[in-house]
Amino acid sequence: MPTKSQITADECSALMRARNPFIWIRTGEEVRAEGYLYEACKTAKYLPRTWDCAAGPCNLDGSPVARLQGNPDIGATLDYIRGIAMGENPAERCAWILRDLHKWVDGPLGITTCRQIRNLARMLPGVNDPNRWQVLIVIAPSGDIPPDLVGDAVVIDWPLPDREEIGGILDRIARVCNVDLNGQREPAIDAAIGMSGLEAEACYAKSLVTSKSIDPAIVAGEKKKIIARDKILEWMDPLEGGFERVGGLDVIKSWITARAVANTARARAYGLKALKGIFLAGVSGCGKTFIAKAIAWALGRVPLVRLDLGAMKSKFVGESEARLRKAFQIIDALGPCVVLVDEIEKALAGATQGAADGGVSADALGAFLTWMQERTSQAFVVATANDISSLPPEMLRKGRWDELFFVDVPTARERVEIVRASLASNGCDPEKAGAYDDVARGAENFTGAELAALVPEAMFLAFADGERPVHAKDLQAVRSQMVPLFDTAREKIDGMRRWAKGRARLATTPDVVSTEPTGRVLDM
Repeated sequence: MPTKSQITADECSALMRARNPFIWIRTGEEVRAEGYLYEACKTAKYLPRTWDCAAGPCNLDGSPVARLQGNPDIGATLDYIRGIAMGENPAERCAWILRDLHKWVDGPLGITTCRQIRNLARMLPGVNDPNRWQVLIVIAPSGDIPPDLVGDAVVIDWPLPDREEIGGILDRIARVCNVDLNGQREPAIDAAIGMSGLEAEACYAKSLVTSKSIDPAIVAGEKKKIIARDKILEWMDPLEGGFERVGGLDVIKSWITARAVANTARARAYGLKALKGIFLAGVSGCGKTFIAKAIAWALGRVPLVRLDLGAMKSKFVGESEARLRKAFQIIDALGPCVVLVDEIEKALAGATQGAADGGVSADALGAFLTWMQERTSQAFVVATANDISSLPPEMLRKGRWDELFFVDVPTARERVEIVRASLASNGCDPEKAGAYDDVARGAENFTGAELAALVPEAMFLAFADGERPVHAKDLQAVRSQMVPLFDTAREKIDGMRRWAKGRARLATTPDVVSTEPTGRVLDM
């Protein structure tokens, strides 16, 4: 199977053979992309040449182009290319890889260079002599193409290395360093997926230096640092134990469990489509984020990353879009993973409420919706929202999400489960958990977070009273003093329930004998 980079290189070769005069490649991996482009040029029967602002125009071996004698002026290089096409210079069928051109077409000072490129883009397709065909290929870390050139360029996003390419990098390092992978090849590849080629090499080198072996744990740790450094995605740890650690939310658990097989090879062979994700709307503090962590464990302990759309915003024009594209690229490269988009309505508020952010929120909304609709990656997206009223209708429609769930306050059964789990996590004897069940059942309309907080508060009372064990009366005392969110925001929660009726699936099976609102559990 060809790698994603090989497929992209084949696309570039096809564009060159089709005589597209101007190709703009977005990537921060100049060296890796150029290696593939050289092969693409060879396939399309073009002579590859490079230009940068320091060395000027060079041949593939690094020597300067004779007639230009290393002149770094981009204007002189573009004039020389025009001269080849017009028959004024010796015939050479060339593909010019321009490394720094994005800086030379930026702002008012780039107007002359922009005009030269536009003139070439108009003229080159009309050259009849195949020996004089020319192609301009820009490699730029930024995707911000000047408006003057947008109509002339074919834009290509160069992909991050996939499993096959990362495997090739790992095998080469192991061969050069004479390292035995000891059956750790696949885990070592998994640990490096989502990084650039250079970053993967650096992580493998760090592992060799520190442990004299390729340790997947070390590589994964370095990857977390790299992702955190870019402030694009946040690496999170799945909830160990998965659904066993989550009280309630039985409908979501059953739904996920029944569909976890969708990522297997047998499921793909059968024709099952990969899961896209679920949208969790509902009351704050009732476990939406907590269940996302458990889903990552339940789907096979896959990576869990948090996508903060609000953090993508930048004061620099175009940078927000570039950061969002890079985040999507990393997610698509990760393979099977869970992506948490927490409180999505806050990050996209400007798209629907007329925020004066220059359209950044609207652009982010459009990019996110397009990605959700068209992506083919194995990422499972879990989006959460506390305020559905501010979300645009297109965000919630089928096709972008596999299911929409409404998460309400916990039922009586769930309240018992949450308090028991909180007692266990705080070191209280779970054998005596039944003594506190009546307190939990009586805490109607408490959110999961409020229920979980009862135990730590009760422990303070018990400690102050002679450092004795926590009694049910301690929980009862704390409960009687706590004002639940439901009482504070009753109108808003009632409005959410009215919205959810007939529009969303309940996240929890209602208590048969209960007349209170259906609900669910929470983060401990």
